[in-house]
Amino acid sequence: MDHALVKRLRQEVGDRVAEQRRVDQLSGLPAMTPQDERQFARAVIGQVLSEHAHTEMTSGRRPPSAEEEEALAGGIHAALFGVGRLQPLLDDPEIENIDVNGCDRVFVQYSDGREAMAEPIAETDEEMVELIQVLGAYSGLSSRPFDSANPQLDLRLPDGSRLSAVMDVTRRPALSIRRARMGKVFLSDLVGNGTLLAELGSFLSAAVLARKNIMIAGSTNAGKTTLLRALANEIPPHERLVTVERALELGLEQFPELHPNVVAMEERLPNSEGLGAISMAELVRRSLRMNPSRVIVGEVLGDEIVTMLNAMSQGNDGSLSTIHANSSLEVFNRIGTYALQAQERLPVEASHMLIAGAVNFVVFLERRNDYHRGGTMRRLVTSVREVNGVDGRVLSSEVFAAGPDGRAMPRSPISCIDELIAYGYQPTGVWR
Repeated sequence: MDHALVKRLRQEVGDRVAEQRRVDQLSGLPAMTPQDERQFARAVIGQVLSEHAHTEMTSGRRPPSAEEEEALAGGIHAALFGVGRLQPLLDDPEIENIDVNGCDRVFVQYSDGREAMAEPIAETDEEMVELIQVLGAYSGLSSRPFDSANPQLDLRLPDGSRLSAVMDVTRRPALSIRRARMGKVFLSDLVGNGTLLAELGSFLSAAVLARKNIMIAGSTNAGKTTLLRALANEIPPHERLVTVERALELGLEQFPELHPNVVAMEERLPNSEGLGAISMAELVRRSLRMNPSRVIVGEVLGDEIVTMLNAMSQGNDGSLSTIHANSSLEVFNRIGTYALQAQERLPVEASHMLIAGAVNFVVFLERRNDYHRGGTMRRLVTSVREVNGVDGRVLSSEVFAAGPDGRAMPRSPISCIDELIAYGYQPTGVWR
Protein backbone atom coordinates (compact mmCIF):
# COMPACT_ATOMS: atom_id res chain seq x y z
CA MET A 1 0.00 0.00 0.00
CA ASP A 2 1.14 3.55 -0.80
CA HIS A 3 1.36 4.91 2.75
CA ALA A 4 2.16 8.41 1.54
CA LEU A 5 -1.07 8.41 -0.50
CA VAL A 6 -3.01 7.08 2.50
CA LYS A 7 -1.60 9.88 4.65
CA ARG A 8 -2.52 12.55 2.07
CA LEU A 9 -6.04 11.24 1.57
CA ARG A 10 -6.53 10.80 5.30
CA GLN A 11 -5.67 14.47 5.75
CA GLU A 12 -8.26 15.40 3.12
CA VAL A 13 -10.95 13.27 4.75
CA GLY A 14 -10.05 14.57 8.21
CA ASP A 15 -10.28 18.19 7.00
CA ARG A 16 -13.74 17.60 5.54
CA VAL A 17 -14.99 15.87 8.68
CA ALA A 18 -13.63 18.72 10.81
CA GLU A 19 -15.28 21.28 8.51
CA GLN A 20 -18.63 19.50 8.82
CA ARG A 21 -18.21 19.49 12.58
CA ARG A 22 -17.59 23.26 12.51
CA VAL A 23 -20.61 23.90 10.25
CA ASP A 24 -22.86 21.88 12.56
CA GLN A 25 -21.63 23.88 15.54
CA LEU A 26 -22.26 27.23 13.82
CA SER A 27 -25.72 26.05 12.77
CA GLY A 28 -26.61 25.12 16.32
CA LEU A 29 -26.98 21.45 15.42
CA PRO A 30 -26.09 18.77 18.00
CA ALA A 31 -22.60 17.35 17.68
CA MET A 32 -22.27 14.09 15.80
CA THR A 33 -21.90 11.02 17.97
CA PRO A 34 -18.71 9.00 17.42
CA GLN A 35 -20.78 6.43 15.52
CA ASP A 36 -22.36 9.12 13.30
CA GLU A 37 -18.96 10.68 12.67
CA ARG A 38 -17.50 7.36 11.59
CA GLN A 39 -20.43 6.75 9.26
CA PHE A 40 -20.04 10.23 7.78
CA ALA A 41 -16.30 9.65 7.38
CA ARG A 42 -16.96 6.46 5.40
CA ALA A 43 -19.08 8.45 2.95
CA VAL A 44 -16.38 11.11 2.69
CA ILE A 45 -13.71 8.43 2.11
CA GLY A 46 -15.74 7.11 -0.82
CA GLN A 47 -16.10 10.62 -2.22
CA VAL A 48 -12.37 11.41 -1.84
CA LEU A 49 -11.36 8.11 -3.48
CA SER A 50 -13.72 8.80 -6.38
CA GLU A 51 -12.15 12.22 -6.84
CA HIS A 52 -8.67 10.70 -6.66
CA ALA A 53 -9.54 8.13 -9.35
CA HIS A 54 -10.92 10.89 -11.59
CA THR A 55 -7.75 12.95 -11.11
CA GLU A 56 -5.57 9.97 -12.01
CA MET A 57 -7.55 9.30 -15.21
CA THR A 58 -7.53 12.94 -16.35
CA SER A 59 -3.77 12.98 -15.78
CA GLY A 60 -3.28 9.93 -17.97
CA ARG A 61 -2.44 7.62 -15.09
CA ARG A 62 -4.07 4.33 -14.18
CA PRO A 63 -6.70 4.76 -11.45
CA PRO A 64 -6.75 2.31 -8.51
CA SER A 65 -8.41 -1.03 -9.17
CA ALA A 66 -11.41 -2.10 -7.09
CA GLU A 67 -9.13 -4.14 -4.82
CA GLU A 68 -6.63 -1.30 -4.45
CA GLU A 69 -9.42 1.18 -3.73
CA GLU A 70 -10.83 -1.11 -1.05
CA ALA A 71 -7.38 -1.38 0.54
CA LEU A 72 -6.96 2.40 0.39
CA ALA A 73 -10.37 2.90 2.01
CA GLY A 74 -9.41 0.54 4.82
CA GLY A 75 -6.06 2.25 5.28
CA ILE A 76 -7.62 5.72 5.41
CA HIS A 77 -10.26 4.62 7.91
CA ALA A 78 -7.63 2.88 10.07
CA ALA A 79 -5.41 5.98 9.94
CA LEU A 80 -8.34 8.25 10.82
CA PHE A 81 -10.08 6.18 13.49
CA GLY A 82 -8.02 3.07 14.01
CA VAL A 83 -4.40 2.08 14.46
CA GLY A 84 -2.97 2.81 11.01
CA ARG A 85 0.14 0.79 10.17
CA LEU A 86 -0.11 -0.97 13.51
CA GLN A 87 -3.13 -2.84 12.17
CA PRO A 88 -1.21 -5.75 10.53
CA LEU A 89 0.56 -6.41 13.83
CA LEU A 90 -2.72 -6.39 15.74
CA ASP A 91 -4.25 -8.69 13.13
CA ASP A 92 -1.57 -11.33 13.77
CA PRO A 93 -3.03 -13.66 16.43
CA GLU A 94 0.43 -14.94 17.39
CA ILE A 95 1.80 -11.54 18.40
CA GLU A 96 1.48 -10.92 22.13
CA ASN A 97 3.35 -7.67 22.76
CA ILE A 98 4.42 -4.74 20.60
CA ASP A 99 7.11 -2.28 21.72
CA VAL A 100 7.97 0.80 19.65
CA ASN A 101 10.99 3.00 20.47
CA GLY A 102 10.54 5.61 17.77
CA CYS A 103 8.65 5.07 14.52
CA ASP A 104 11.20 2.67 12.96
CA ARG A 105 12.28 0.65 16.01
CA VAL A 106 9.42 -1.85 16.29
CA PHE A 107 9.83 -5.03 18.34
CA VAL A 108 7.23 -7.78 18.63
CA GLN A 109 7.02 -10.71 21.01
CA TYR A 110 5.14 -13.84 19.97
CA SER A 111 3.08 -16.09 22.20
CA ASP A 112 5.79 -18.78 22.12
CA GLY A 113 8.39 -16.35 23.49
CA ARG A 114 10.09 -15.46 20.18
CA GLU A 115 11.06 -11.84 19.56
CA ALA A 116 11.58 -10.09 16.24
CA MET A 117 11.74 -6.65 14.62
CA ALA A 118 8.87 -5.47 12.45
CA GLU A 119 8.32 -2.81 9.80
CA PRO A 120 8.14 0.87 10.83
CA ILE A 121 4.70 2.02 11.97
CA ALA A 122 5.17 5.55 10.57
CA GLU A 123 7.51 7.52 8.32
CA THR A 124 8.54 9.93 11.07
CA ASP A 125 8.27 10.27 14.83
CA GLU A 126 5.89 13.20 14.29
CA GLU A 127 3.58 10.95 12.27
CA MET A 128 3.78 8.34 15.02
CA VAL A 129 2.69 10.97 17.57
CA GLU A 130 -0.22 11.91 15.27
CA LEU A 131 -1.28 8.27 15.14
CA ILE A 132 -1.23 8.02 18.94
CA GLN A 133 -3.20 11.27 19.18
CA VAL A 134 -5.89 9.83 16.91
CA LEU A 135 -6.07 6.71 19.07
CA GLY A 136 -6.39 8.87 22.18
CA ALA A 137 -9.25 10.82 20.60
CA TYR A 138 -11.33 7.84 19.50
CA SER A 139 -10.57 5.04 22.00
CA GLY A 140 -12.04 4.73 25.47
CA LEU A 141 -15.06 6.52 26.90
CA SER A 142 -13.59 10.02 26.58
CA SER A 143 -10.96 11.75 24.49
CA ARG A 144 -7.48 11.55 25.99
CA PRO A 145 -4.89 14.15 24.92
CA PHE A 146 -1.31 13.24 23.99
CA ASP A 147 0.96 16.27 23.64
CA SER A 148 3.67 18.20 25.44
CA ALA A 149 1.25 19.13 28.21
CA ASN A 150 0.04 15.52 28.47
CA PRO A 151 3.08 13.37 27.62
CA GLN A 152 1.59 10.11 28.95
CA LEU A 153 -1.29 8.09 27.56
CA ASP A 154 -2.95 4.84 28.64
CA LEU A 155 -5.94 3.46 26.79
CA ARG A 156 -7.71 0.37 25.52
CA LEU A 157 -7.71 -0.21 21.76
CA PRO A 158 -10.90 -1.35 20.00
CA ASP A 159 -9.69 -4.98 20.00
CA GLY A 160 -9.17 -4.92 23.77
CA SER A 161 -5.38 -4.49 23.70
CA ARG A 162 -3.80 -2.12 26.21
CA LEU A 163 -1.66 0.77 24.90
CA SER A 164 0.76 2.88 26.93
CA ALA A 165 2.65 5.76 25.28
CA VAL A 166 5.06 8.50 26.35
CA MET A 167 6.70 11.46 24.68
CA ASP A 168 9.07 14.29 25.68
CA VAL A 169 10.30 12.27 28.67
CA THR A 170 12.17 10.03 26.21
CA ARG A 171 14.47 10.93 23.32
CA ARG A 172 11.88 9.58 20.89
CA PRO A 173 8.17 8.82 21.38
CA ALA A 174 7.61 5.28 22.65
CA LEU A 175 4.64 3.00 23.02
CA SER A 176 3.91 -0.49 24.26
CA ILE A 177 0.88 -2.57 23.36
CA ARG A 178 -0.11 -5.61 25.37
CA ARG A 179 -2.45 -7.81 23.43
CA ALA A 180 -5.77 -9.08 24.77
CA ARG A 181 -5.46 -12.56 23.29
CA MET A 182 -8.06 -14.30 25.43
CA GLY A 183 -11.06 -12.01 25.77
CA LYS A 184 -13.61 -14.73 26.48
CA VAL A 185 -11.67 -17.06 28.73
CA PHE A 186 -12.73 -19.59 31.34
CA LEU A 187 -10.90 -21.45 34.10
CA SER A 188 -11.18 -24.59 32.00
CA ASP A 189 -9.14 -22.83 29.29
CA LEU A 190 -6.40 -22.01 31.80
CA VAL A 191 -6.39 -25.61 32.99
CA GLY A 192 -6.16 -26.72 29.38
CA ASN A 193 -3.18 -24.51 28.54
CA GLY A 194 -1.30 -25.49 31.70
CA THR A 195 -1.61 -22.25 33.66
CA LEU A 196 -3.14 -24.08 36.61
CA LEU A 197 -4.04 -27.59 37.69
CA ALA A 198 -7.60 -28.91 37.60
CA GLU A 199 -7.93 -28.98 41.38
CA LEU A 200 -6.93 -25.34 41.66
CA GLY A 201 -9.48 -24.52 38.95
CA SER A 202 -12.17 -26.25 41.02
CA PHE A 203 -11.01 -24.35 44.12
CA LEU A 204 -11.08 -20.93 42.40
CA SER A 205 -14.51 -21.56 40.90
CA ALA A 206 -15.90 -22.47 44.33
CA ALA A 207 -14.22 -19.45 45.92
CA VAL A 208 -15.91 -17.12 43.42
CA LEU A 209 -19.32 -18.77 43.90
CA ALA A 210 -18.86 -18.59 47.68
CA ARG A 211 -18.31 -14.82 47.29
CA LYS A 212 -14.77 -14.80 48.63
CA ASN A 213 -12.77 -11.61 48.05
CA ILE A 214 -9.81 -12.47 45.83
CA MET A 215 -6.73 -10.43 44.88
CA ILE A 216 -4.70 -11.60 41.88
CA ALA A 217 -1.02 -10.69 42.10
CA GLY A 218 1.96 -10.97 39.82
CA SER A 219 4.49 -9.03 37.79
CA THR A 220 3.79 -7.12 34.58
CA ASN A 221 2.46 -9.36 31.81
CA ALA A 222 2.10 -12.34 34.13
CA GLY A 223 -1.51 -12.94 33.05
CA LYS A 224 -3.37 -11.21 35.89
CA THR A 225 -6.08 -9.69 33.69
CA THR A 226 -6.67 -12.96 31.86
CA LEU A 227 -7.13 -14.80 35.16
CA LEU A 228 -9.42 -12.00 36.38
CA ARG A 229 -11.61 -12.45 33.30
CA ALA A 230 -11.73 -16.20 33.88
CA LEU A 231 -12.78 -15.73 37.52
CA ALA A 232 -15.38 -13.14 36.54
CA ASN A 233 -16.86 -15.62 34.07
CA GLU A 234 -17.59 -17.93 37.00
CA ILE A 235 -19.96 -15.31 38.45
CA PRO A 236 -23.63 -16.24 37.85
CA PRO A 237 -25.27 -14.18 35.07
CA HIS A 238 -28.02 -12.78 37.32
CA GLU A 239 -25.54 -10.71 39.34
CA ARG A 240 -24.99 -7.00 38.66
CA LEU A 241 -21.31 -6.22 38.17
CA VAL A 242 -19.60 -2.84 38.37
CA THR A 243 -16.04 -2.72 37.02
CA VAL A 244 -13.59 0.11 37.73
CA GLU A 245 -10.47 0.50 35.56
CA ARG A 246 -7.86 3.05 34.55
CA ALA A 247 -8.33 2.09 30.91
CA LEU A 248 -11.15 -0.23 29.85
CA GLU A 249 -9.77 -3.68 29.10
CA LEU A 250 -11.82 -6.29 30.96
CA GLY A 251 -14.68 -6.03 28.48
CA LEU A 252 -17.15 -8.11 30.49
CA GLU A 253 -20.03 -6.12 28.98
CA GLN A 254 -19.10 -7.47 25.55
CA PHE A 255 -20.51 -10.88 26.47
CA PRO A 256 -24.14 -10.28 27.51
CA GLU A 257 -24.82 -14.01 27.46
CA LEU A 258 -22.41 -14.29 30.42
CA HIS A 259 -22.90 -10.90 32.08
CA PRO A 260 -26.08 -9.11 30.96
CA ASN A 261 -25.93 -6.53 33.77
CA VAL A 262 -22.55 -4.75 33.76
CA VAL A 263 -21.54 -1.14 34.38
CA ALA A 264 -17.96 -0.46 33.20
CA MET A 265 -16.33 2.65 34.69
CA GLU A 266 -13.12 4.23 33.44
CA GLU A 267 -10.90 6.77 35.17
CA ARG A 268 -11.08 10.19 33.51
CA LEU A 269 -8.00 12.34 33.17
CA PRO A 270 -8.08 16.15 33.59
CA ASN A 271 -8.55 18.34 30.52
CA SER A 272 -6.01 20.90 29.32
CA GLU A 273 -7.19 23.28 32.07
CA GLY A 274 -6.62 20.61 34.71
CA LEU A 275 -10.34 20.12 35.31
CA GLY A 276 -12.78 17.24 35.03
CA ALA A 277 -10.62 14.45 36.45
CA ILE A 278 -12.38 11.50 38.08
CA SER A 279 -9.99 9.26 40.02
CA MET A 280 -10.11 5.53 40.61
CA ALA A 281 -10.85 6.12 44.29
CA GLU A 282 -13.85 8.29 43.38
CA LEU A 283 -15.11 5.67 40.95
CA VAL A 284 -14.83 2.91 43.55
CA ARG A 285 -16.87 5.05 45.95
CA ARG A 286 -19.40 5.77 43.19
CA SER A 287 -19.63 2.06 42.32
CA LEU A 288 -20.97 1.31 45.80
CA ARG A 289 -23.97 3.54 45.05
CA MET A 290 -24.76 1.68 41.83
CA ASN A 291 -26.39 -1.30 43.55
CA PRO A 292 -23.59 -3.75 42.68
CA SER A 293 -23.67 -7.44 43.44
CA ARG A 294 -19.89 -7.30 43.13
CA VAL A 295 -17.25 -4.64 42.46
CA ILE A 296 -14.31 -5.59 40.23
CA VAL A 297 -11.27 -3.30 40.25
CA GLY A 298 -9.10 -3.93 37.22
CA GLU A 299 -5.78 -2.94 38.73
CA VAL A 300 -4.88 -1.42 42.10
CA LEU A 301 -2.05 1.08 41.79
CA GLY A 302 -2.74 3.78 44.35
CA ASP A 303 -5.05 5.41 46.85
CA GLU A 304 -8.14 3.53 45.64
CA ILE A 305 -6.93 0.60 47.74
CA VAL A 306 -8.42 1.97 51.00
CA THR A 307 -11.82 2.60 49.42
CA MET A 308 -11.77 -0.85 47.84
CA LEU A 309 -10.83 -2.65 51.06
CA ASN A 310 -13.52 -0.75 52.92
CA ALA A 311 -16.04 -1.88 50.30
CA MET A 312 -14.88 -5.50 50.61
CA SER A 313 -15.23 -5.43 54.40
CA GLN A 314 -18.64 -3.75 54.45
CA GLY A 315 -20.78 -6.35 52.75
CA ASN A 316 -19.68 -6.23 49.11
CA ASP A 317 -18.35 -9.77 49.24
CA GLY A 318 -17.09 -11.51 46.14
CA SER A 319 -14.95 -8.61 44.92
CA LEU A 320 -12.03 -9.23 42.56
CA SER A 321 -8.97 -7.13 41.77
CA THR A 322 -5.35 -7.33 40.59
CA ILE A 323 -2.15 -5.88 42.04
CA HIS A 324 1.55 -5.86 41.13
CA ALA A 325 3.72 -7.90 43.50
CA ASN A 326 6.70 -10.25 43.47
CA SER A 327 5.13 -12.92 45.69
CA SER A 328 1.84 -13.76 47.35
CA LEU A 329 3.28 -12.74 50.74
CA GLU A 330 4.54 -9.39 49.46
CA VAL A 331 0.99 -8.38 48.52
CA PHE A 332 0.21 -7.36 52.11
CA ASN A 333 3.20 -5.01 52.30
CA ARG A 334 2.33 -3.58 48.87
CA ILE A 335 -1.21 -2.83 50.01
CA GLY A 336 0.14 -1.27 53.19
CA THR A 337 2.40 1.00 51.13
CA TYR A 338 -0.49 2.14 48.93
CA ALA A 339 -2.66 2.75 52.02
CA LEU A 340 0.10 4.84 53.60
CA GLN A 341 0.24 7.01 50.47
CA ALA A 342 -3.55 7.39 50.27
CA GLN A 343 -5.47 10.42 51.42
CA GLU A 344 -6.40 8.57 54.62
CA ARG A 345 -2.69 7.99 55.43
CA LEU A 346 -3.41 4.69 57.14
CA PRO A 347 -0.52 3.41 59.28
CA VAL A 348 0.74 -0.09 58.52
CA GLU A 349 -1.03 -1.66 61.51
CA ALA A 350 -4.38 -0.18 60.49
CA SER A 351 -3.98 -1.25 56.87
CA HIS A 352 -3.15 -4.81 57.94
CA MET A 353 -6.31 -4.87 60.08
CA LEU A 354 -8.26 -3.68 57.04
CA ILE A 355 -6.68 -6.37 54.85
CA ALA A 356 -7.52 -9.09 57.37
CA GLY A 357 -11.15 -8.03 57.38
CA ALA A 358 -11.44 -7.66 53.62
CA VAL A 359 -9.28 -10.14 51.66
CA ASN A 360 -9.89 -13.88 51.75
CA PHE A 361 -7.39 -15.20 49.18
CA VAL A 362 -4.38 -13.96 47.24
CA VAL A 363 -3.61 -15.77 43.97
CA PHE A 364 -0.09 -15.32 42.57
CA LEU A 365 1.01 -15.81 38.95
CA GLU A 366 4.50 -16.04 37.46
CA ARG A 367 6.06 -15.91 34.01
CA ARG A 368 8.61 -18.67 33.58
CA ASN A 369 10.83 -19.72 30.71
CA ASP A 370 10.62 -23.45 30.11
CA TYR A 371 14.16 -24.26 28.97
CA HIS A 372 13.19 -27.90 28.47
CA ARG A 373 10.87 -26.72 25.69
CA GLY A 374 13.28 -24.46 23.86
CA GLY A 375 12.81 -21.46 26.13
CA THR A 376 9.04 -21.22 25.69
CA MET A 377 7.50 -18.70 28.05
CA ARG A 378 4.78 -20.07 30.36
CA ARG A 379 2.36 -18.40 32.75
CA LEU A 380 1.65 -20.34 35.91
CA VAL A 381 -0.37 -19.90 39.08
CA THR A 382 2.30 -20.79 41.63
CA SER A 383 0.78 -19.80 44.97
CA VAL A 384 -2.53 -19.22 46.73
CA ARG A 385 -2.49 -17.66 50.17
CA GLU A 386 -5.45 -17.59 52.59
CA VAL A 387 -5.80 -14.69 55.02
CA ASN A 388 -6.39 -16.04 58.52
CA GLY A 389 -6.44 -12.93 60.70
CA VAL A 390 -4.19 -10.23 62.12
CA ASP A 391 -1.77 -9.95 65.03
CA GLY A 392 0.14 -6.74 64.39
CA ARG A 393 0.56 -8.03 60.83
CA VAL A 394 -1.56 -10.07 58.46
CA LEU A 395 -1.61 -13.76 59.34
CA SER A 396 -1.84 -16.05 56.35
CA SER A 397 -1.14 -19.57 55.20
CA GLU A 398 -0.07 -20.77 51.76
CA VAL A 399 -2.84 -23.25 50.97
CA PHE A 400 -1.50 -23.93 47.43
CA ALA A 401 2.23 -23.83 46.69
CA ALA A 402 4.41 -24.53 43.66
CA GLY A 403 4.78 -28.23 42.89
CA PRO A 404 7.45 -30.06 40.88
CA ASP A 405 6.39 -28.46 37.58
CA GLY A 406 5.88 -25.00 39.11
CA ARG A 407 2.09 -25.07 39.22
CA ALA A 408 0.36 -24.61 42.55
CA MET A 409 -0.69 -27.77 44.39
CA PRO A 410 -2.49 -28.26 47.75
CA ARG A 411 -0.11 -27.58 50.62
CA SER A 412 -1.97 -26.81 53.85
CA PRO A 413 -5.51 -26.91 55.26
CA ILE A 414 -8.09 -24.37 54.11
CA SER A 415 -10.13 -22.89 56.96
CA CYS A 416 -13.30 -22.50 54.88
CA ILE A 417 -12.99 -25.89 53.14
CA ASP A 418 -16.53 -27.02 54.01
CA GLU A 419 -18.01 -23.87 52.50
CA LEU A 420 -15.99 -24.34 49.31
CA ILE A 421 -17.01 -28.00 49.03
CA ALA A 422 -20.64 -26.86 49.25
CA TYR A 423 -19.96 -24.74 46.14
CA GLY A 424 -18.43 -27.56 44.12
CA TYR A 425 -14.79 -27.74 45.19
CA GLN A 426 -13.54 -31.30 44.86
CA PRO A 427 -10.28 -31.63 46.83
CA THR A 428 -8.08 -34.56 45.87
CA GLY A 429 -5.30 -33.93 48.39
CA VAL A 430 -5.09 -34.93 52.04
CA TRP A 431 -5.97 -31.48 53.36
CA ARG A 432 -9.66 -31.64 54.26
